[in-house]
Amino acid sequence: MKNKQIGLLEAFSIGVGGMVGGGIFAVLGLTIELSAGAAPIAFLIAGLIALITAYSYVKLSLRYPSEGGTIEFIVQAFGNGLFSSFINTLMLISYVIMLALYAYAFGSYGSALIIGSEAKWLQDILSVGVIVVFTFINLLGALLTGKAEIVMVLIKVSILLILVLISFYTIDITKLQYSNWMPISSVVTGGFMIFLAYEGFELIANTARDIKDPKVTLPRAYYGSVIFVIILYILIAIVTVGNVSAEQVNQSKEFILAVVAEPFFGHFGFVLVAIAALLSTASAINATIYGSGRTAYIIAKFGEIPKSFEKKVKNGYEGMIIIGLLGIIFSISFDLENISVAGSLGFLIIFSLVNLANFRLRDQTNGSVFISLLGFILSLGAAITLVVYNYVHNLNSLITSLIVIFIVAIFSIIYNKYKKHSSHLSEYMDKNLQKDEEITK
Repeated sequence: MKNKQIGLLEAFSIGVGGMVGGGIFAVLGLTIELSAGAAPIAFLIAGLIALITAYSYVKLSLRYPSEGGTIEFIVQAFGNGLFSSFINTLMLISYVIMLALYAYAFGSYGSALIIGSEAKWLQDILSVGVIVVFTFINLLGALLTGKAEIVMVLIKVSILLILVLISFYTIDITKLQYSNWMPISSVVTGGFMIFLAYEGFELIANTARDIKDPKVTLPRAYYGSVIFVIILYILIAIVTVGNVSAEQVNQSKEFILAVVAEPFFGHFGFVLVAIAALLSTASAINATIYGSGRTAYIIAKFGEIPKSFEKKVKNGYEGMIIIGLLGIIFSISFDLENISVAGSLGFLIIFSLVNLANFRLRDQTNGSVFISLLGFILSLGAAITLVVYNYVHNLNSLITSLIVIFIVAIFSIIYNKYKKHSSHLSEYMDKNLQKDEEITK
């Protein structure tokens, strides 16, 4: 029997670390632009979608505790044919894209903090360095990964809460009044657009086999981390809306939190926000490598990607090294603004399918039909909103996203056609899960 290394605090930290990973810094300005005084409501709408989706993850994680997490749920619900192969490979490339985005953001903030501006050479060095460090930490095992996550989450959340508490002293409450809200349709659109700020809680699924007392720990970790982040995001939205003007939002959309901190803290406020951003992106990198490395391992065992991903290295997998290398290549070589939409769209598609999976497997998971279908509709609605928004405002990113998805589809078709493997007949992707089921029977 494998030793259980992950407790509630570690699982909770992986969830929070995955969610508060730079997304809040990137989308806060956009949310205010779309929703104005109703920005906290937009974050609440997005958070409720995440919470509903977390319900499906809880049910599926308890029934199918697997290192593969999401990919096991997809296979159980939709079979282990070409469709699941495509979705699972799409999820893997989406993780690589998000990892590259986090590393790029880490490099940008780090460069600004060290020399006061963004220098490409320093940004690249920092982007590569942070991925290398956390890949190594993950290879040392789940326990060290969890402990590192606790420390980073504690520090970054403390900084954000201090910023929130102090900013309440200078808040102009009238900016939050209903008269300053954008139309409700725009607020809902804003909520759908920023749903990906909550991406990351699904990484808890990959810890299921390492979890102590999973029936108690998993629900608490999922719901606790999502609810905590909802409250944190709403508080940040309140103090930001109450402290900045529309002109400031337009001018400093990507660094709006630094603008909030500056009146009270001066230049130190920028330093404080930059440190929080560094820790946020670092902890998201740590959690993403942990989850995607295990995802790659299970997919490789199933035969959907090369077998080198499933080789063991120390207490981790060679897949972690490959994912890290791909993240490095993407972060220093690609136009991340263009491919970021592909990562977001990929996860929204996957979240909608996980909710649908819980509906289809309701007899196995004892899941609620209403909640599962509601989660599916809302997640799919968020994906459609993302497509429409980028079609109107950023067509190049949408085209790039469709190209990425098309390449993944072609790869899945070719690899499945020419790769000979017997796992297609297997009921489970995770052989350990299959053994558990055989013992139970």
